[in-house]
Amino acid sequence: MRTAIYPGSFDPLTNGHLDIIQRAARLFDRVIVAVAQNEDKKPLFTLTERLDLVRCALESFPNVQADSFDTLLVDYAKKQQGQAIIRGLRAVSDFEFEFQLALMNRKLDGDVETIFMMPRETYTFLSSRIVKEIARLGGNVSEFVPRHVRAALARKFGRANGQS
Repeated sequence: MRTAIYPGSFDPLTNGHLDIIQRAARLFDRVIVAVAQNEDKKPLFTLTERLDLVRCALESFPNVQADSFDTLLVDYAKKQQGQAIIRGLRAVSDFEFEFQLALMNRKLDGDVETIFMMPRETYTFLSSRIVKEIARLGGNVSEFVPRHVRAALARKFGRANGQS
């Protein structure tokens, strides 16, 4: 069984993430969306909340599951019997950092490949950080995140109507 790990903080999950997940699910028998437990980033959503948001979004993907990890990514991939790590590249600016990570992961474990995937053009500008900022300032994020994520953002920022 070909297994891929798609790691990230997913704070919150965006439609760009879902685009990568959907395409990875066609390429691999099993995809694990691995939510990183990295408190250094000071996430808006707790790990449990992020996992719940991801799991809700994955209900229509039978070969995709959500999990969390707090170890080296290559160690987590080995534990899950993963052959590949999926990384999204939105722009050239992402490449240098992602390239360094991929080379370090290869050095740590040469059996786990890194595969870079580009999101659809409509999502190349999209990031969780930008979505949070728009939502925090009361903007409409309905084009950028699934409905349940939009509602969770509205609750976090005290907006009862869910429009942000």
